[in-house]
Amino acid sequence: MNKEELIAKLNECILPLRPYFKDDGGDIEIVGITDDNIVKVKLLGMCQTCPQSHMTLKAGIETTIKQAYPQIKSVEAV
Repeated sequence: MNKEELIAKLNECILPLRPYFKDDGGDIEIVGITDDNIVKVKLLGMCQTCPQSHMTLKAGIETTIKQAYPQIKSVEAV
């Protein structure tokens, strides 16, 4: 699977989480993946300034992605 295909699959993986972000006035977008399997995400809207965004990123998004794709090392905001 190439990077573009993996990014598309990762976006599908987080689809169930997106309504929660939207309920709080935000959203999330997967923008890339590094050669060492670190997923880069962009927090949008209210998620950019939310004091809980780091916890949401690690406990919610990263956990969900790593369960589906164990080869992913981490998820980082850009």
